[in-house]
Amino acid sequence: MPRSDSTLSRFSGLTHPEAVASMGVWSENIVGRFDIRIIVIELATFLFAITVHESSHAATANYFGDPTAKRLGRISLNPWRHIDIFGTVILPIILTIIGAPVIGWAKPVPVNPTNLRQPRRDYMLVSVAGPASNLAMACIFAGAFYLLRLYYGFLPSPIVQPISLILQYSCIINLYLALFNMIPVQPLDGSSVLACFLPRDLAAKFMSFQSYGFIVLYLLVYLGVLQKVINPVAGFILNLLGLR
Repeated sequence: MPRSDSTLSRFSGLTHPEAVASMGVWSENIVGRFDIRIIVIELATFLFAITVHESSHAATANYFGDPTAKRLGRISLNPWRHIDIFGTVILPIILTIIGAPVIGWAKPVPVNPTNLRQPRRDYMLVSVAGPASNLAMACIFAGAFYLLRLYYGFLPSPIVQPISLILQYSCIINLYLALFNMIPVQPLDGSSVLACFLPRDLAAKFMSFQSYGFIVLYLLVYLGVLQKVINPVAGFILNLLGLR
């Protein structure tokens, strides 16, 4: 999720790190957690997905006039530039060990709305850029999987199987990450998009609840509410993409 650093802007409260969809939201629908091969694929594709997501926020902000994230090296496909040690690594491991729903975050992308040419519109586009990039990647990986199915007879089986798994998981992870982040609950990207459509006074009141957003978000994940919202939509899209 992009983060506003301007104290002059109504977006200045957007300082919480972005919550990201994790294995706990979707892996139960695919395969057990304890297949080491699957876990390695999940982690690798998940890191790539959040890297594309955060880099897209930064690149879009730079395009619309704010070079803050670019100067910090956030327009990069190097995962280490986006990983938050606690939010991306330590907390998900702890939650996995205790058997709780896994949730985490990457480093927030700093955005100064006062640098944007049209702050209200452009900040919304910066927020949308992350989920949109994941949706685009999901479609690309689905297309690659479709081509692999067409021509699998020309490739040896030991090569086809791991490539097939990587493509499927890459599509699924990117899709869930996009859908999860468009939920209009703070601190997800969807809350920033919703705020841009609200009248300014109502948007300010909405964003004032940001300090409670992560608690509300985790409760929704823990109670399975978000899964019930996201899974049917994801299933429908996966059917369209030929992955179910």
